[in-house]
Amino acid sequence: FAELHAAVPGLPLASSRVLPGIVLRRDFAAYCPSEGELRALLVTEPLRPALTAPGVEFVVVSESQFQASLRWITKRTEALMKHLQSNNVKLLLSSVKQEEVVIYCAKLYGVSVVECLSSEEMALISEITGVSPYTPFGDNMDREITETAVVTFCQPLLLVSKRCVHIGFTSVCAFQPHCLILCGPVEGVNEQHAAALREAFTMLQQLFETVDQ
Repeated sequence: FAELHAAVPGLPLASSRVLPGIVLRRDFAAYCPSEGELRALLVTEPLRPALTAPGVEFVVVSESQFQASLRWITKRTEALMKHLQSNNVKLLLSSVKQEEVVIYCAKLYGVSVVECLSSEEMALISEITGVSPYTPFGDNMDREITETAVVTFCQPLLLVSKRCVHIGFTSVCAFQPHCLILCGPVEGVNEQHAAALREAFTMLQQLFETVDQ
């Protein structure tokens, strides 16, 4: 329930509504509008390529070597984004904050990015779509990316002064997610309404479980 409702103080209760899909309460790190159905990728680690293997120290001895390293990182990141583009990936959903070079290259190749998703949000998206987080594969840029989720729409959503991301997924299970936008004059009233609704949903869930048995 926590991931499927958003409390919006400062608006009358009558402004409350139910939206299809899910609402992520954060703004795009990069937004590239795209019409129609698109592919999304879940990531749980930085996509900026590392200069060395884990546990190996990389020592820069000159400014020219430092600049060459930055160029290599940018080139590798561009190659990855180009590979995502060739696999029709237009959206990255990341549980970690990506570095500026990743955001720059994502904008360059028309890939939207949403960062810092919680583990609960990532788990919910995985449950809805049936896909697992993507793991970068180093120098192998020819492998087809199969860990993609189908997204029916992806757009900004403004809740009073809070910029959010509104996404619709094609569900692989009977569960069709909808998000409750719960409005109220002050935060305390919203919390009371949310708690009451959660208890009501819990009661209904228990009732239907009993009937199923």
